[in-house]
Amino acid sequence: MEKLMKILKDLRPEVDFEKEDKLIENGIIDSFDLVALVGEINEVFGVEVEFEDMEPENFNSAENIYKMICRLENEV
Repeated sequence: MEKLMKILKDLRPEVDFEKEDKLIENGIIDSFDLVALVGEINEVFGVEVEFEDMEPENFNSAENIYKMICRLENEV
């Protein structure tokens, strides 16, 4: 989770991702951020986020993003 929080903080330093649980719904993560975030997740965690993984519920909180990464790590 620490690696993910660093990626999120680098992406949007002004946001408290531990408290914010509506990242997409509240416009905190937009399309540009999502592309950058997916690229970083793929590189740092060594997983491959597929198109079907890019559902809004997977990216609406740091916890959900982490759960998705854990699932993808288990598939590798």
